[in-house]
Amino acid sequence: MNAKRELSSIDLAALVTEMGRYEGAKVDKAYLYGDDLLRLKCRDFDRGRVECLLEVGDVKRAHMADPDHVADAPGRPPNFAKMLRNRLSGADFVGVSQYEFDRILVFEFERPDANTTLVVELFGEGNIAALDETGEVIQSLQTVRLKSRTIAPGSQYAYPDSRIDPLSIGYDTFAREMDDSTSDVVRTIATQLNLGGLYAEEVCTRAGIPKETGIDETDEADYQALYDALTELATRVDAGDFEPRIYLDDDRVVDVTPFPLAEREAEGLDEAHYDDFTTAVDDYFHRFDRSDDDSDSSEPNNGKPDFEAEIAKQQRIIDQQEGAIEGFEQQAAAERAKAEALYEQYDRVDEILTTIQAARDDDVSWDEIDATLQEAADAGLSAAEAVVEVDGSEGTVTVDLGETQATVDATVGVEKNADQLYQEAKRIEEKKEGAKAAIENTREELAAVKARRDAWEADDGDNGDTRGEDDDSDADADEFADADWLSRSSIPIKRDEGWYEQFRWFHTTDDFLVIGGRNADQNEALVKKYMSSGDRFFHAQAHGGPVTILKATGPSEPAKAVDFPETTLRQAAQFAVSHSSVWKAGQYAGDVYMVEPDQVSKTPESGEYIEKGSFVIRGDRTYFTDLAVDLAVGIQCEPQTRVVGGPTAAVADHAATHLELQPGKYAQNDAAKRCYRSLKGRFADDSFVRSVASPDLIQEHLPAGGSEIVD
Repeated sequence: MNAKRELSSIDLAALVTEMGRYEGAKVDKAYLYGDDLLRLKCRDFDRGRVECLLEVGDVKRAHMADPDHVADAPGRPPNFAKMLRNRLSGADFVGVSQYEFDRILVFEFERPDANTTLVVELFGEGNIAALDETGEVIQSLQTVRLKSRTIAPGSQYAYPDSRIDPLSIGYDTFAREMDDSTSDVVRTIATQLNLGGLYAEEVCTRAGIPKETGIDETDEADYQALYDALTELATRVDAGDFEPRIYLDDDRVVDVTPFPLAEREAEGLDEAHYDDFTTAVDDYFHRFDRSDDDSDSSEPNNGKPDFEAEIAKQQRIIDQQEGAIEGFEQQAAAERAKAEALYEQYDRVDEILTTIQAARDDDVSWDEIDATLQEAADAGLSAAEAVVEVDGSEGTVTVDLGETQATVDATVGVEKNADQLYQEAKRIEEKKEGAKAAIENTREELAAVKARRDAWEADDGDNGDTRGEDDDSDADADEFADADWLSRSSIPIKRDEGWYEQFRWFHTTDDFLVIGGRNADQNEALVKKYMSSGDRFFHAQAHGGPVTILKATGPSEPAKAVDFPETTLRQAAQFAVSHSSVWKAGQYAGDVYMVEPDQVSKTPESGEYIEKGSFVIRGDRTYFTDLAVDLAVGIQCEPQTRVVGGPTAAVADHAATHLELQPGKYAQNDAAKRCYRSLKGRFADDSFVRSVASPDLIQEHLPAGGSEIVD
């Protein structure tokens, strides 16, 4: 049985009730592990040290944590963590809420100089956005640009479209949503009412209605029983009436719930009881993580990656995506059916809308309109009989159209309302297409995992984990040249940061160091402090490129003349053009010139002015014309463990694995996150990638402007 990896909307509703008890705690520091786990270290007057964990990756959770369950602080904080430390250090935690019934938590923090909101999205790909007092996005883990919403620095944060809250709907709305469905009971409650699969099954069980019962096979008594069971759940959540449980299968955690579930008890699972839900959730995910680690170490072939677990994970994602696609299809079909029904009953609907609009023009209140329509219905007026509900707060009227009902805008005509329904169906269809594209990506990842498993098995698992083997004291770094780093279950971290890593840098295939400026200040420093007489100076012909220097010697070594190989010169030139405005403009080639250090000067011609970071070049130049941009990022494992970037040939020569990039549509930070996920998926030891190749470290090697991975 697969273990739960994501909290449901009901889980979050329960957690909000309990996490609110921590109001008044002060934030000490924020930490980011990888690109998806945020830790807020806090102090509470009564409780002392308090830890809040927010994870939005493959595992999605939000809860207070026992300090003993928290991992050691990661190394250098990425930009997102730095921003949160600036905004939240010393701030008071003043509350948390759930946005409608969505898997979104909103955390509020106050500080005399600035208030901050954290919006934690625990659905889809997951995201955390930090907002200022006006709701403007300061920074987010993921940049989102959709037709319906944008999440990007400087934009107003936009919540997803509102969804039905199954815990607060009245019976009429419940019955209407059920009537609109063409599926069975459990799928309708899970998707149309947004309750989710497990709790939809629980409602069916408590109501005594077989979950596979078709909607067309139910009657009003069934509806009432289902609604009563749903109301029972809602009452317990609202009242904070929890009896938390962790369910276990052979000592492995399977689920955590705020109260006992008949569905889980029927499966014969063992139970662990808790006094509060946030403690149960914390213990669940701690044991969940630990059980994953234990399973890895207990493999009979020590060091073999857990391919089957990864295959099961990818298959689970595919199943979820297929379910989402089916739900989108049903929703789109339902919206189109409503639009078609409006046209089929055009005259009746038009009469209703015209009547309401005329009344509103005469300043008749919505309550009076509702009462008048009820009286007309009682009198047998056909059009009025079709009115199900009038909602003055929204300016809408719900109309019975025979096999379906539609809630329409009472201020516009039939055609406009039908068009809105068709547009909504189209929007849902677009979401379905997005889900289809996502499922194809997942299937490719599944195929890749299976291929790696088959390759391992074909090689009898002999994939180079040399720990425990006899060491050759005379061996040097060359012994690692053929090591299968990707398959090792554990990779030791070896890090000694070089002086040049403050700049852009790479080592050529001939092992010469190339360094480049990140800004005007670094351009100045490179020329004044780090360029020696034996070096070479490179710059793109296009405006806006960095100073690039090919080093002949180190900063503490005496200058000397070096006969640089042609491959090294060309790679240095490619580095210069790839980090210039050529890449930012989406172009694939540009010109680069090379000069000797003594040709570079800060002295301008008479009457001219030189900007900071710019230089005057005198004398002849060596040109590299129409030079293709060429950039890759990878992870080096020996002799150091770190991210490396530069021309593809150079990176491939130094890295255990790499990704080739080209100008593209993804902003620098988003491209870095995509690279991180791709690289992390290639290593059996994904904790190693988290430690040495965070998205921020990868971003340091990417050019300004958009990028994308070359397939």
